[in-house]
Amino acid sequence: MDKKNALRAGAVAAGTTLMMLLLSSPALAVTRDDGDDPGQGLSVAETLGLYVAAPLGLFVLIAGLVMVLDKSKKQS
Repeated sequence: MDKKNALRAGAVAAGTTLMMLLLSSPALAVTRDDGDDPGQGLSVAETLGLYVAAPLGLFVLIAGLVMVLDKSKKQS
């Protein structure tokens, strides 16, 4: 891909993202629904554990299991 096409693709992607952000409406989170009963918020440590540490831990666990249980022949 030449430089002109890459620049054009980047401009289209950036323009599309910008238009989606500008034209999207708010989620109306200010208005509460009937029966809405939100719990307590998460602390910073709980948030990092849930959205950072847990996925990384699962990734390491799955990668480790794949490496340990690999049955293919080793090349020497």
